[in-house]
Amino acid sequence: MSNEGITSTNRPIFSVQFHPEASGGPTDTAFLFDSFVKNVRGIPQDLTLLNPLTYHRETCRKILLIGSGGLSIGQAGEFDYSGSQCIKALKEEGIEVILINPNIATVQTSPSDTTGADRVYFLPILPHIVMDIIRREHPDGIIVSMGGQTALNVGIELWNSGQLQAENVKILGTPISVIEATEDREIFSKKLQEIGESIALSFPAASIEGAVEAANKIGYPVLVRAAFALGGLGSGFAANDDELVALAKKAFTTSNQILIDQDLRGWKEVEYEVVRDCRDNCITVCNMENFDPLGIHTGDSIVVAPSQTLSNREYFMLRQTGIKVIRHLGIIGECNIQYALHPESERYCIIEVNARLSRSSALASKATGYPLAYVATKLSLGMDLVSIRNSVTKTTTACFEPSLDYCVLKMPRWDLKKFNRVSNTLGSSMLSVGEVMSIGRTFEEVMQKAVRMVNPALDGLEGDDSNLIAEDISLDDQLKVPTDVRLFAVQAAFERGYSIDRVHELTNIDKWFLSKLKNIASIRKSCLAHCGAGGLSQLMKEGGIRTMKVAGFSDRQIARYVGSDEQTVRKARIDAKIIPCVKQIDTLAAEFPAQTNYLYVTYGGNEDDIEPCGSPDSTDLKSNGVIVLGCGAYCIGSSVEFDWCAVSCVRQLRKDGFKAIVINYNPETVSTDYDESDRLYFEELTLERVMDIYEREHAGGIIVSVGGQIPNNLAQPLGDAGANILGTKPSDINRAEDRRQFSDMLDTLGVDQPAWSVLQTSDEAVQFARNVGYPCLVRPSFVLSGAAMRVAIDETQLRNYLHLAAEVAADKPVVVTKFVLNAKEIEFDAVAKDGHILNYAIGEHLENAGVHSGDATVILPAQKLYVGTIRQVKIAAAAIAKALRITGPFNIQFMAKGGNVMVIECNLRASRTFPFVSKTLNSNFISLATRAMCNQNCDPFRISLLDIDFVCVKAPMFSFTRLRGADPTLGVEMSSTGEVACFGENVHDAFMQALMATGFKLPTRTCNILISIASDDFRKQFLESAQTLAKLGYNLHASPGTEKYYKGMGLNMTVLTKPLNEEDDKSEFSVLRYIKEGKIDMAINIPEGTTIKDEITAGYLIRRASVDFGTSLITNLQSAIMLVEAMEKGCEKAKIKHIGDFYKLPTIGWKK
Repeated sequence: MSNEGITSTNRPIFSVQFHPEASGGPTDTAFLFDSFVKNVRGIPQDLTLLNPLTYHRETCRKILLIGSGGLSIGQAGEFDYSGSQCIKALKEEGIEVILINPNIATVQTSPSDTTGADRVYFLPILPHIVMDIIRREHPDGIIVSMGGQTALNVGIELWNSGQLQAENVKILGTPISVIEATEDREIFSKKLQEIGESIALSFPAASIEGAVEAANKIGYPVLVRAAFALGGLGSGFAANDDELVALAKKAFTTSNQILIDQDLRGWKEVEYEVVRDCRDNCITVCNMENFDPLGIHTGDSIVVAPSQTLSNREYFMLRQTGIKVIRHLGIIGECNIQYALHPESERYCIIEVNARLSRSSALASKATGYPLAYVATKLSLGMDLVSIRNSVTKTTTACFEPSLDYCVLKMPRWDLKKFNRVSNTLGSSMLSVGEVMSIGRTFEEVMQKAVRMVNPALDGLEGDDSNLIAEDISLDDQLKVPTDVRLFAVQAAFERGYSIDRVHELTNIDKWFLSKLKNIASIRKSCLAHCGAGGLSQLMKEGGIRTMKVAGFSDRQIARYVGSDEQTVRKARIDAKIIPCVKQIDTLAAEFPAQTNYLYVTYGGNEDDIEPCGSPDSTDLKSNGVIVLGCGAYCIGSSVEFDWCAVSCVRQLRKDGFKAIVINYNPETVSTDYDESDRLYFEELTLERVMDIYEREHAGGIIVSVGGQIPNNLAQPLGDAGANILGTKPSDINRAEDRRQFSDMLDTLGVDQPAWSVLQTSDEAVQFARNVGYPCLVRPSFVLSGAAMRVAIDETQLRNYLHLAAEVAADKPVVVTKFVLNAKEIEFDAVAKDGHILNYAIGEHLENAGVHSGDATVILPAQKLYVGTIRQVKIAAAAIAKALRITGPFNIQFMAKGGNVMVIECNLRASRTFPFVSKTLNSNFISLATRAMCNQNCDPFRISLLDIDFVCVKAPMFSFTRLRGADPTLGVEMSSTGEVACFGENVHDAFMQALMATGFKLPTRTCNILISIASDDFRKQFLESAQTLAKLGYNLHASPGTEKYYKGMGLNMTVLTKPLNEEDDKSEFSVLRYIKEGKIDMAINIPEGTTIKDEITAGYLIRRASVDFGTSLITNLQSAIMLVEAMEKGCEKAKIKHIGDFYKLPTIGWKK
């Protein structure tokens, strides 16, 4: 229970001390009144005396942990965090840990003597491969609750087939029967009925007809969901039979059971994280409330902890229900329960229970400081909550319920603007790619912090000034429809004078939340009245600055309101001693002393909780500490690979005796685990906040080059403000990021690059394009993942793309370059010190240049580069490193064609390929770079790329199934959400396993393959592969043009007609009909090389249908050829080797 007490064994005396949120009354502890009455009556107490540390529990010698694979929408970095915590907990118990996870960018797949897995298998997470590993390793148990839905589904299949039992392997933690009871809607409903609880009216369906029948029983509108799916995959709302059938067809491609649920849109959505051990101790660790009403997936909703609008009675009613449900189900470990609560009564129903670690679990862990994954792992071993230590106090037990004296807010991050035809309307299917978490003392403060965290270009929460309000849609309509920017429409409404009641009527957002947003608008209005000469001084005299800072307004925001600049406002408030306080995360509300280094910064306090790390009188870098800036929110282009870089940097700093201070605000990351650093600030990555912490801690320096583009863009402003930037100088980082300066430098060095020009007007750009010839590439400066980068094939496109690039780049240069067709792209990752390269790695892209490096298949070591090409790459890289005086990590992308090597770009920071390179070569490039940046002794690793007798292939992971309407093709702007990598003794083995690790299914069901290639040149290049497929016995189908070409080459194919629109699936040989009816296993659709409008339209419909109806899709010629070669060689059979097996392969000429 959530209380402590003592009792006498021979006298009628007992005493209980309740925790503030332990519900010290009849809801939790009615049994105490029974004890009291028995004492009065002289009846002896029923006591069970047990030392929890002495009871016998089954021990495990070796455990297999299943990871989650590549990051995708709905299943992201939170599982790297939970898996890393799990490994740490197991290692503490002396257990040997075996991990299968092909996500090479993660921290959990890194070798470590104390906190890493003993052996890591970079292989596809498929049932037969997991069983092959089990037969090799012979583990005692398996953990499937830390790898998302991927791990859970594999565990369920292996248990139900009896394969785990046959190998004497136990499922640790919650039993599979319990997991199935929570996943299967029908069983779940019956279980709840047994204890008088209910779910929303819901029926399962195994067919389209059954779905229609269920919907008509409930009454429209209804929610359609796929069972056993994560992040609302395959879900949506249907208002009639036609909409239901369309949704159900797509949902059945992801699951063999779909759920038809009652529509509860407009109700409150509330969530509790619940922990239960094998002795039936059960606690609620965190309760969270959605800002948005039900109807929006919780992953796409703003979430607040603790709940702000529930009454005390509602809070404890749902808490008691949660504990009752979890006990009845028999869950062991951690889970979360979600409720729909009627906003005007105490009616509620249970939406679902997730009997595994989830996205919410990572959020709850960071919100409370209670390490849920770590504790859940210990519980799965048979330990109880009383025997586990509280990681905040270090002295009390883990059997407590955190009590928060602060407010936490989670805000999602979307990247929907990257995709044409994708609606930004939010619903039951998750669309966000990342999230941020802000901590503060007021709701206004955490809301404004979160807005800046999600979008560093914004100064705070504003309506019209955000430039996110659509001018062609009425404000009322923007309020009615939930979108990724509706929050700003709400703010615009308050700025324009809307009442709280009116906004509530349009949005169904709780009035308490709206009142706080209106407060922000009111404070803004008051500040704007001081605009002009003397405005800042007047605001200071009236105490307005402190009021605004408590409400979360930034210096930059205030400066704009009063007509000043950020530095002037900063100096004025510091002179007035208006500075923020540093507070510890104290989840026992000061009942016990907190020992944690988990910190946040707020203006809602009067004193600091801790002393500064360094001393203003000391110049010692080690004792004063080094600040490491993290990656911020995950987004397309900046994901878990940068968290791996930050963690590697921090671990090396601490190993070398430096105090490491981390600043980051991403709850999904390992770097925001407070055990990883000496101090963790869960804070904004802005100039204002980083300087607040830098000056307050008297830190010796800041590392900006391991967290991606956000920290890198801060290098120059931080340097100008007086911060000591470790590694490459900010001015040199600027020279590489600024497209104009970088291209000028390459010309000066005599390093070749495509023809380029920085142009002032669209007319000049058009003239440049005429001179060099189309296609041309438009490139903004200071951006990540190729944002707004486009290839223009004519003047109209060029003018449109220039306008888009100018918006993204703001006042930074936009460069137009000649786009080189059919060139090979080369990846150069390296570490340098004082301009001298210490180590490097050269990888090649499988796809030709024109595919963003984040979306490319990368092969390491490079297999098809000429020695002369490699030599040119090394000479150019050495010249660039020297010219930019690089110290630290950097990445250069080259292209090669016809014996010439040209530079594409240079990033003076760690790139997304650094974990891939480091793990392939068994040499941590970030550790070396950290030593270089801190001026430590740097001995280069002994690496000879020619003597490595294995190959690693990195493949991109896409989430097109969720991005309805997006064209699933590859281009110069990145669209992948994650990556995987697999090893092999040759490139075909590694490629095939990597492709399968992304979820790609080989054409083994019907053996029907569709080939649709746009140009004769590409058809010619694919001819040999098409002949191979025919020899292998596949049934080849083709679009008319492709069939005609191959028929002339003596190859017979079945002709399928190209679609004119989405409904063109009625004819017997319609390609859409074949795909929708599951008659095509794999589609090879190569769209490049054509600009004919109807070809693009038909190709888009084929590609989109393939994604929507579960057909494997290949859209790149080089990938298609490599796949066919691998299929011919029979590479689908995985060789069960862990990474250590590859490292031990015999080599000639060198030893590590």
